[in-house]
Amino acid sequence: MGVTRQKHAKKIMGFYKNNFQFREPFQVLLDGTFCQAALRNKIQIREQLPGYLGGGAQLCTTRCVIKELESLGKALYGAKLIAQRFEVRNCSHHKTPVSGSTCLLSMTEDGNPHHFFIATQDQDLSNKVKRKPGIPLLFIIQNTMVLDKPSPKSLAFVQKLQTNQLVPEYQKQSIVELKEKEGLVKQEGEKRRKRKRAGGPNPLSCLKKKKKKTQEGQEPSAEKKKRRKRKRNR
Repeated sequence: MGVTRQKHAKKIMGFYKNNFQFREPFQVLLDGTFCQAALRNKIQIREQLPGYLGGGAQLCTTRCVIKELESLGKALYGAKLIAQRFEVRNCSHHKTPVSGSTCLLSMTEDGNPHHFFIATQDQDLSNKVKRKPGIPLLFIIQNTMVLDKPSPKSLAFVQKLQTNQLVPEYQKQSIVELKEKEGLVKQEGEKRRKRKRAGGPNPLSCLKKKKKKTQEGQEPSAEKKKRRKRKRNR
């Protein structure tokens, strides 16, 4: 594995880890086209992919992908055998299977909450994946697996996050749950109540000020009366 390619992959993985919370083991959804390309180029996906991504990886597919490979017959028999070795994730097409590309795309709906990678050679599927933020894309060039650079959609999404203009729903829920777990929500409420009690004028201090004013107002009048009496006595 080339050093330059490894550095390229490490930088991209850092982007997804820091901005979209991708963690090991990485969930990689593979379709029939990727399995076929790996077979043709003699790539050992299970052995090579974790080293390329820099961490443990769970390789998985869906029933729709396997059904599609079965329907294509002998031409993709080898790809079907490879796909059957991976974990089969439940999709929403139990009764009516759909194409592999449609199924994989549906697995990343609602912001890709399960943090799936998509591994495919299907150009149409790749273009649709790039229209959604936070979905890493893997493909094969000649005899090499390549992790595609973040799409413009992912870059724009991260820029909005950094300017506090957008927070994903799953992140909002995680923040609320974390605050409740740590008791931060209750503490904030208590602090606010304490601040309200501490405010306001002291009624005793107001009364004292009023007394001083009356005394100061009475003293000049008493002095005037004394002066009048002195004048009369004269």
